[in-house]
Amino acid sequence: MNKIDLNGKRAAVTGGAQGIGRAITERLLESGATVALWDMDTELMNKTVAELGSNAHGVTVDVTDPDSVAKGLEQTNAEIGGLDILVNNAGISGPNVSTWEYSIEDWRRVIDIDLNGVFYCCRAVAPQLKAQDYGRIINIASIAGKEGNPNAPAYSAAKAGVIGLTKSLGKELADTGVRVNCVTPAAARTRIFDQMTQKQIDYMLSKIPMERFVDVSEIAALVAWLASEDCSFSTGAVFDISGGRATY
Repeated sequence: MNKIDLNGKRAAVTGGAQGIGRAITERLLESGATVALWDMDTELMNKTVAELGSNAHGVTVDVTDPDSVAKGLEQTNAEIGGLDILVNNAGISGPNVSTWEYSIEDWRRVIDIDLNGVFYCCRAVAPQLKAQDYGRIINIASIAGKEGNPNAPAYSAAKAGVIGLTKSLGKELADTGVRVNCVTPAAARTRIFDQMTQKQIDYMLSKIPMERFVDVSEIAALVAWLASEDCSFSTGAVFDISGGRATY
């Protein structure tokens, strides 16, 4: 593993208790950061924190609730002394059905978690990073946000929105020491697959020229670099990690 220097840095990772979020948390910890896991599953979060050691802290946050996000940031500042890095990772896939069959309730839930949640967290944290003239925001989008996966309209739309939000916020903060970027992975084999049909999983694999799913550790490695001081001249950018699927 290549070393990324995050010594002394303080990070928050949404959805940090499992899957991609946990892998990112582990990599940031290995790089020397102190990490607050922002997760709404308090029981799982506490279990993960206990496994990760003293530099990991659990903060119960519902990203769909701006008040919960604000309280989570306040608690994070109190517990780890501030914030330098925000990784917006929390998300769900939603059902795999055609657009005309997609329920309004499912649409709103996916958009609320996968897009609104990213906005609420960015909105809360950006002023603090701007005031200290340093920070890194990394948003986890998806290749679906660039290409649109059939039978995943809400997920595709939400992730496209995350890409647009990243570009907008990156430009707004470009004259500061804050960098804002997003990652567009191909599918990773995590518990999010439990929300998908086998047909959808097979479709996603068929689109990847490397003929495998991305490993969560590979995503975490890219995020660690984006969270570092070495990422100094990239902002509002989209970093693909799609096994050759992305064409632009």
